[in-house]
Amino acid sequence: MSTKVLRTVGFLEGVSSIALFFVAMPMKYMFDNPSLIFPAGMTHGILFLIFLLTLLITSHKKAWSMIWFLLGLVAAIIPCGTFVFDHKIKKMDEE
Repeated sequence: MSTKVLRTVGFLEGVSSIALFFVAMPMKYMFDNPSLIFPAGMTHGILFLIFLLTLLITSHKKAWSMIWFLLGLVAAIIPCGTFVFDHKIKKMDEE
């Protein structure tokens, strides 16, 4: 799997994180409307798992060190961290 696929999945995971934290959750807690929590949360959860699987496969195929895998894992846990990780991957690919 290429880094392009990983970067794309990371972007989608980051966007789903933004949708969950800045759209669905404010609607629930500020406007007492939880209707978007389930679809946004489910989408984010699925994309999170796909990102981790893609990260594992890409790390193995590219022979990345364990540090790069762990950085990707931490980036997936931190909200919008995949955007920062994407920048690091892009710089690494350009070198």
